[in-house]
Amino acid sequence: MISTAGFHSGELAVQQRAGVTHDAARLEGMLAPARLDGGAARFLAQRRLTILTARDRDGLLWVSPLLGEPGFLDAHGTILDVHTTPAEGDPLHGLPAGQPVGLVAFEPAIRRRLRVNGTLTATGPTGLRIEAEQAYGNCPSYIVPREVPTAGHADGPVPSRGTGLSIADRALITAADTFFLGTNHPDRGADASHKGGPPGFVHVDGDDLRWPDYPGNNMFNSLGNLAANPEAALLFLDFTTGAALHLSGAASMEWTTPDEHDTGRRVRFHTVHTARTTL
Repeated sequence: MISTAGFHSGELAVQQRAGVTHDAARLEGMLAPARLDGGAARFLAQRRLTILTARDRDGLLWVSPLLGEPGFLDAHGTILDVHTTPAEGDPLHGLPAGQPVGLVAFEPAIRRRLRVNGTLTATGPTGLRIEAEQAYGNCPSYIVPREVPTAGHADGPVPSRGTGLSIADRALITAADTFFLGTNHPDRGADASHKGGPPGFVHVDGDDLRWPDYPGNNMFNSLGNLAANPEAALLFLDFTTGAALHLSGAASMEWTTPDEHDTGRRVRFHTVHTARTTL
């Protein structure tokens, strides 16, 4: 069981440097132990897409999409049963139980998302069981309304693995208005978050990516994790073709002088491993 008592030192450090300690403190109650009942359970039950952050059998951190029909996310009490698993060819296929994981249930059509962090307590051929320690919603900022694609796109790529970005990878990244970021804190566990902005907000330089950190809820869960542990994973989805690009590597924050158009916070990510799959 991971510890969930308030903000950890990495989150507090980023909040202090950004000058939002007071604003963030008002939201600390959102990190209270999770109960997946009522509205949270209903929201999860209606979703067709969730994003999972976890480690593969070799210990590498990845982010992967999980797609299913409404009802495949079944929440009760502190338990979330996921009635599907990462497909064969996905970097998280066959992921081991007994590890911290993070999910974000994502519904772009209505611009809503719900984060669930906890421990993967069981895996099987047809699903996963997660003991939730945190569950909370995020604001709709930077979510582009669109329909979630169906599984089994014929136009998607054949699953492959690599160590660098191809021309097609760079084109997908620079055209993206959405991606998902996975991080992991040594004591607090894994987290999955949605990042959005205008097409081109993610810049590519060789195998490095850079993006601005836009104003949000000031909790800095992802950036706080990176302050304690640089391991990171990214997922880019082509919502038209169903192509999925998974990246695993390391990230760090860059601080500059803020102004009315820029928070002064940026994230730089270095790609070490890549995987290409399809929804």
